[in-house]
Amino acid sequence: MSLTLPLTVATIWGTHYGDTCLQPSAPDPKENEGNMIPSLVTLDSSIPFLREGYSFISSRCDKLGTDAFRTRIAGRQVICMRGAEAAALLYTSGQFTRQGALPPNTLRLLQDKGSVQMLDDGHHRHRKAMFMDLMSEDSVSRLKDIFEGAWLDRAQEWQEPVILHDEVRLILTRAACQWAGVPVSDRGAETLARELSRMIDKAASLGPGNWWAQLRRNRTEKWATELVERIRSGTVKTPAGCPASQIAGHRDVDGDLLTAKVAAVELINLLRPTVAVGRFIVFAALALAEYPRWRSKIVSSGPDELEAFAQEVRRFYPFFPAVGGVAREEAVWRDNRLPAGTWVLFDLYGTNRDGRVWADPHAFTPDRFRNQEITPHALVPQGAGDAGSTHRCPGERITLELVKAAALLLSTTDCHVPVQDLGISLRRIPALPGSGFVLMPRAPLRAG
Repeated sequence: MSLTLPLTVATIWGTHYGDTCLQPSAPDPKENEGNMIPSLVTLDSSIPFLREGYSFISSRCDKLGTDAFRTRIAGRQVICMRGAEAAALLYTSGQFTRQGALPPNTLRLLQDKGSVQMLDDGHHRHRKAMFMDLMSEDSVSRLKDIFEGAWLDRAQEWQEPVILHDEVRLILTRAACQWAGVPVSDRGAETLARELSRMIDKAASLGPGNWWAQLRRNRTEKWATELVERIRSGTVKTPAGCPASQIAGHRDVDGDLLTAKVAAVELINLLRPTVAVGRFIVFAALALAEYPRWRSKIVSSGPDELEAFAQEVRRFYPFFPAVGGVAREEAVWRDNRLPAGTWVLFDLYGTNRDGRVWADPHAFTPDRFRNQEITPHALVPQGAGDAGSTHRCPGERITLELVKAAALLLSTTDCHVPVQDLGISLRRIPALPGSGFVLMPRAPLRAG
């Protein structure tokens, strides 16, 4: 995209995204290693958490000189943690479950009961293997090709300014349905895009917005359940081996077919995260506008630069702030015993900006991914550990390939970025530029 960017509002809490920011010096967390996990001097941290969003955990860790602290959220005792060591504890020790780790309103919209995220041990590994099979190299490549075609088809209609986030959610919904073998009309795709988007947008909210999203989720689950039943009965024909047919035919570890309701939940858990990649794509567009040298670099330099750019988009920009876990048995954190039932919140956003791992962590620097080895517990926008055996998202490769495809398309599309609110508030969960990123085509766009 020949993207041009005038002076815009692009600050987060007074700090410009992309500049080498002057951050307040923080105590070294290692000074507290082996000590008791400190507690915040407050009755409850719910309001500060909602007020500060993504920065809540790390800002307090910095002040306390620690990687973990105790507090209460919604009246419930919790230990907030950050860093690669915490990631290993939560994801690879086998001592934590996702059951009871999310507020019910969030769980209902993002995963729901019976989903792979709610399983443990052999049941989890068996279900996760199905998802990993759906994410094979050939399957991901096919989705990328479908996405590129859907983008070019939609882009031909861009005669007036468009909000990229709105456009890309529809493009991703159409592409995901075609790839998964889900039959949907043009109007049906628009409705489904709105419903899947509400699940994402309202997952961290309280009150009427969340309630309305849950009502729409009920409708989506009813539609998906009926689709699973029709696939099983043969009244809907799907391409052989497509994701929808594999989910509909999946049997649990005991050899029993999933209930139609659970299979529907897992089908939604395939479609919804694919649509959520739209946020990363918007952040990629913002990065191309703010760091224009990367437009020509990723087009002319080859796949390594493009991969590094996509990885830095995932590291640098805020996706989801934290993930929860509940201790299944007694665990140990730096000589501190965590009894069974301990609730932990792991700081995804802060871990991605840990200065002990990432040089100049508040700067957008894709080249870092060409110059250092990245461990599975350091880069954690979609979870930590091994995707095949832990609760790390199995769709990371999909995310990377779609962001890479979108970055190339944006870099070769002649569009202008008008003056708008590109500020990213860390209070908003999940985060997004205030305007949704408005694009203005310079000339009619043509496929190919």
